[in-house]
Amino acid sequence: MDKVKKEGRYQRLYKQIKDLTGKSSNNPLSNMATINAVLHHKMDYYFWTGFYLLQEGKLQVGPYQGSLACINLAEDSGVCWAAINQQKVMVVEDVERFPGHIACDSRSKSEIVIPLYDKEGKIYGVMDVDSADINSFDEVDTKWLEKITQLI
Repeated sequence: MDKVKKEGRYQRLYKQIKDLTGKSSNNPLSNMATINAVLHHKMDYYFWTGFYLLQEGKLQVGPYQGSLACINLAEDSGVCWAAINQQKVMVVEDVERFPGHIACDSRSKSEIVIPLYDKEGKIYGVMDVDSADINSFDEVDTKWLEKITQLI
């Protein structure tokens, strides 16, 4: 998808998600589930869309859409832990080239991970999106997914 089309689609989806979550939900898990459902079914290059949440030192799967997920991600390995440890968005063009990548589904080829911050600025988890194509994610995805995750 070209960047102009992608920008327009995210803009429309952000408004839809904001309207859905802002009017009726005060539950972060409900908001995560809604975000997943909207994005997973409207962004054609999304293969797996979900959240991993820190629970007593473990990074465990939360709401998601797509193929079966790994329940626990081994500490300090993979893209999700890299995003937490480096406290930044991780965009991986080719997961096969990422040292320590955790392959929950071998069909995933590229990935973007957005850290989630609480009101005190502490990371409590990540949003993780995989694509079955190499090099699917860019600065447009980063910008809008960071904005969307603030709606949680």
